[in-house]
Amino acid sequence: MRGPNGEELPAAALFACTMNSVRSPMAAAIMRHLFGRFVYIRSAGARAGELDPLAVEVMDEIGIEIGKHKPRTFEDLEDASFDLIITLSPEAHHKAMELTRTMAVEVEYWPTMDPTAIEGSRDQRLDAYRAVRDELTKRIEARFAVDRARDA
Repeated sequence: MRGPNGEELPAAALFACTMNSVRSPMAAAIMRHLFGRFVYIRSAGARAGELDPLAVEVMDEIGIEIGKHKPRTFEDLEDASFDLIITLSPEAHHKAMELTRTMAVEVEYWPTMDPTAIEGSRDQRLDAYRAVRDELTKRIEARFAVDRARDA
């Protein structure tokens, strides 16, 4: 499948992290923002979690709303037919590899820091969430060949 500028895109992509409360919802929302008309995009966690309000806040800063996201696990997915699964934590990667053993699906591991592990002031914690958001944006843009100069 081709994107708006000729990018090679999967038809369906899943982002997965440990609890589907910070990293994978952020990544899915960024991907949806860039390619939502072209790609079916979902997110899931290896375990159940609750949406993190700091993740919502840092995504709001860039104009992407995730506040209505309902965290789900791999088992909660209504459709498991993904062309690409991008895992963001070791636990999610292990789970994805286990579930896709007999499936023709590409699984990529993008080790991504868990910003919930950062202690300190509210500003220090928000900076950690922003760093994860910005790293995910860069990785998605690089992986799917988004040319920001062309968009400007």
